[in-house]
Amino acid sequence: MKTHLDRYRQIAEILYRNGLGYLVAASGLEERLPFGRRPRPGDRPDGPASRPEYLRIALEELGPTFVKLGQLLSTRQDLLPPAYQADLAKLQDNAEPVPWEQIEPVLTGTLGAGALHRFTRFDTTPLASASIGQVYSAGLPDGTDVVVKIRRPGVDVEVNRDLDILQGLAGYAGKHWEAARDYDLPGLMDEFADTLRSELDYAREAANTERFRMNFEANPAVQIPAVYRDYSSSTVLTQERLYGLKVTDTAAIDAAGIDRKALAVKAADAEMKMVFDDGFFHADPHPGNIFVESGGRIGLIDFGMVGEVDDKLRAQLSALFISIMRRDPDRMASSLLRMCATARRPDRVRLSLDLRQLMRLYSGKTLGEAPVGRIINAALAIVRNHHLQLPREMALLLRMLIMTEGMGEVLDPDFSMGNTLAPYARRMTMAQLNPVNFARRLGQAGVETLELGAELPDQVRRLLNTLDIEGLEVHLRAAELLPLVERLERVGNRMVAAIFAAAFIRGVGELTLGDTDRWKTWQAPLMTAGLASTGLLGGYLAWSARRQRIREL
Repeated sequence: MKTHLDRYRQIAEILYRNGLGYLVAASGLEERLPFGRRPRPGDRPDGPASRPEYLRIALEELGPTFVKLGQLLSTRQDLLPPAYQADLAKLQDNAEPVPWEQIEPVLTGTLGAGALHRFTRFDTTPLASASIGQVYSAGLPDGTDVVVKIRRPGVDVEVNRDLDILQGLAGYAGKHWEAARDYDLPGLMDEFADTLRSELDYAREAANTERFRMNFEANPAVQIPAVYRDYSSSTVLTQERLYGLKVTDTAAIDAAGIDRKALAVKAADAEMKMVFDDGFFHADPHPGNIFVESGGRIGLIDFGMVGEVDDKLRAQLSALFISIMRRDPDRMASSLLRMCATARRPDRVRLSLDLRQLMRLYSGKTLGEAPVGRIINAALAIVRNHHLQLPREMALLLRMLIMTEGMGEVLDPDFSMGNTLAPYARRMTMAQLNPVNFARRLGQAGVETLELGAELPDQVRRLLNTLDIEGLEVHLRAAELLPLVERLERVGNRMVAAIFAAAFIRGVGELTLGDTDRWKTWQAPLMTAGLASTGLLGGYLAWSARRQRIREL
C-alpha cells in the first residue's frame, strides 16, 4: 500500500507540474492521498493549445506504462482530436539499457545455468532497448543468426501496479466525469490493460509470430521469422534474424534496384490479405517493423500487437462497405450505430446528415480513386463528435489502413490504397451476400433464438422468485444532476462547518467574558481550545473552497 501511495503522489505531482491538475481532480487521484501527502498544484501552462505537448511530457515522465497508454491514445482518432494524436505520436518506446548483469538471470531462468553456452555467439550489448525488453544478437549451433528479446527484470511488477492504479482511477472518473462516461473510459482502460499484459507475455507473441508464418508460408513475397521454442519462454523470445533495408529508406531501395511502386503494392497487399483472407492482422505496421530484403521481398517482425476479424466484425465491415458503395448515409449511420458503443442517446438524424456531407466531398470517385486515409480520418472525426466509441479491433484495423497508406505514399507518391483495398472489400462483401453464407448466418441466428426460447421459462421463473422474495428495486440515474448534487453537498458541508465555528466563537465569548468567578480559573484554557477549534474549522473551510476552485480549473 505504501508503494501505491508513493506512486499516487508521484503521478499527481507530475500532472500538476505539467498543468494537468484537472485530471487529478477528475480521476479522484487527490482523494486517494492522505491530506498531508497531497502535492501543491503548480502553475498551469498558458493556453489550452499547450495541453497536448504537456500531456505528452507528463506521460514520458510517468514511465513505460503511461508511454504505452499515450501510444495507444495516439492511434484512437475516434477518441482524441488531431492535435493530441499528432503530439502523442511523438512518444518513443525507448529506454536506457539495463546492464547485462541484471538481464542475464532472466535468460538463465529460461535456458538454465550456462545459458550463453547454448549459443555459438551472444553479443551482450543490446541491439535495441525498449521499456519492456531488450534485444540481443546471437547465433545458434546450426549457424542461424537470431535475435533474443529478453524482458526487463521487474517490469511486470511495475506495469501491473500502474495498470491497477489506472483502472481504479478510470473507474472513479467513469462515475464522476461526463467525458469519461461518454467514451467508456473504464472499458477502454480494461482493453489497454489486457493489451499491455499480453505484450509482457513473450509466449503469446511467439504464438502470434508462428500463426503469421503459417499464413504466409505459401507466399514467397513475404517473410515472417521462425521462432525457436527451445530458446523461448514467457520472458525470452528467440527468433530468426531478418536483414534488410528500412522500408522508408527510399535512396537505399533505389540504389538496390528495387521497384518502389511494386514494393508499395506488395506491402499493402500483404496487410490486406491478413485482414480479409486470414482474419488476423499485424496491428503495428510502423516502418521499424518492416524490412525490404534482397529481391524486394517484405520482411515483417514484432507481432506483440495484433487484431482479429471475427464473423461479427466481418459482417459489420461488409454492411459498412455496402452502404459506402451505395452512397447511402442513412444505412451507413445504422451500420456505425450497430458497431459502436455510446453512453448517450445518439442523434441518428444529425449523424446521417454529417455522413451525407462527407460523401458529397468525395462524390464521383470510386473506392480505388478515393483517398482512404483522409476519408477514414474525416469519418473518425464524425464518430468522435457524436461520442461514439469503436470496438478495439475496428480501431486497430483503421489505424493499420492509415499507416499502410502512409507507408505506400512514401514509397510511391502516386500510391492508391483504394486500388489495393477495393478487390478485397468487394470479395468479402460478395461472400457475405452469398446465399449459402446468408443461410448459414440465418441458421446460426435460428439456433440462438431457439436456445434463448428454451432458456426463457427458467429465466422468467427465477425473475418471479426474486421479485416474490426480495421485491423490486428501481434505480434511477440522472447524470446531468450529479455535478449539481455534489456541489450542493459540498456547500452544505461548508455551511455546517461555518455554523459550528460561529457557535464556538459565541460560546467561548460567553464563557470567558462572563462575570461568574467559577469560570476565571478555566478562562485561558477555554479561550485556547475555542480559538484552536475555530482556527481548524476556518482552515478546513479555506482548504475546501480552494480545492473546489482547483477542480473547476
